[in-house]
Amino acid sequence: MIAETLDRLSPIGLAELTDRAALMTRRDRKYVLRRADLHALLPELTRGARALDIGGLRLFRYASVYFDTPELTSYRLTALRRRRRFKVRTRTYVDSGACWLEVKTEAGRGGTAKSRLPHPPDDHHDVTPGRWFVDGLLGAEPGALGPVLATDYHRATLFMPRSQSRLTIDVGLNWADLGGTAELSLPDLVVVETKTLAAAAEADRLLWAHGHRPIAISKYATGLAALRPHLPSGPWRRLLRRHFTPTE
Repeated sequence: MIAETLDRLSPIGLAELTDRAALMTRRDRKYVLRRADLHALLPELTRGARALDIGGLRLFRYASVYFDTPELTSYRLTALRRRRRFKVRTRTYVDSGACWLEVKTEAGRGGTAKSRLPHPPDDHHDVTPGRWFVDGLLGAEPGALGPVLATDYHRATLFMPRSQSRLTIDVGLNWADLGGTAELSLPDLVVVETKTLAAAAEADRLLWAHGHRPIAISKYATGLAALRPHLPSGPWRRLLRRHFTPTE
């Protein structure tokens, strides 16, 4: 149903989407839904939207590798709600083969700033080629960074002309702990995210009206907490109990 709905929407190319709604500094609101809930809302949620279309594709496979210190500094800063939180990952757009090294940091008023650099696809498990870029944004403070967690999912990206915002829908969510053998697959879970300059968009108001509220979820931190239950997981405890069941 998701693919059929996307096919009915007007397309928008990547260049136009970037020009009209790059939103590298933005306010993100995330929602966790079951597939059945998403299907019920799709007609209203996508009304007036344009779907990112690249070469005829509208549902794209993303593969990310998250990097952290041996002490899991990035994870612990998020789990314990500390200041100066950061996230370092490579993101591979599997359909095109393009790969980026991305650094996410806190921006003002609860927002997120994302900076990125083209990265060699064959080195998606190694931050070394772009370590100078990471240090330029974070300083040498994090120390050694190694691959900790891999994620894999499919994403649809929508442009909402009325609010000049983006809406993403992530399905087919999978995680793999790179420090062991634990994996997690949640085929019935959907993550919907709105990306705005600040104010809530029409998609937010629709989700609120149907009882869906923004929730704290990080594909890196929440996934790692599910796969390593001994880690502190206060911000995601209810979410983990309700939706995440790791399988060894």
